[in-house]
Amino acid sequence: DTCVEMGASLGNAFGMEKVLGEKSDKKIVAVIGDSTFFHSGITPLIDIVYNKGTSTVIILDNRITAMTGHQEHPGTGKTLMGEDTVTINPEDIVKACGVKHVFTVDPYNLKELKKVIKREVERKEPSVIIARRPCILLLLRKKEVWEPYYVDTEECIGCKICLQLGCPAISMKNEKAYINELFCVGCGVCAQLCPKDNTMIQRENDS
Repeated sequence: DTCVEMGASLGNAFGMEKVLGEKSDKKIVAVIGDSTFFHSGITPLIDIVYNKGTSTVIILDNRITAMTGHQEHPGTGKTLMGEDTVTINPEDIVKACGVKHVFTVDPYNLKELKKVIKREVERKEPSVIIARRPCILLLLRKKEVWEPYYVDTEECIGCKICLQLGCPAISMKNEKAYINELFCVGCGVCAQLCPKDNTMIQRENDS
């Protein structure tokens, strides 16, 4: 695994692919955010396609420039001054760069996401997976609401698999998983990971 500076993942992935060739049995995947893709990911993607690379690219599309303070970017439909403008879709850009295999998935759907990634890393051509979900802070700003999850302690077996998510809402309490509902955003990923059904349960909307 490597972690490099903003916008370098695609170029590094292609460089590693060319240098390692058949020497490595590991698959090479580049991960980049949506705003960074518009900023500096298009040129190396063209490089991958033009020079017959086979790298898989995952664009994490959270519909905003989250890391630096929620600035708009070409994919949000707003200028930096907040004015309405054209929305440029990553799918259109990627296809225009010559990528034939483009897939948009919901990263909260772990089964589908895993299936698409497993399939595409085996492909002998470049492919792009766009994992699209709005930043949760955007939803908060729009005053959208969701119902949190809680743990049925009678069902929990204390296996700690849910802790592997690194979710700030999940911890252990009395050797059982515990969800702090103030931090839970209701994504349901923990329930998909849990090996035991009906352990992570979403609260019903009282309204």
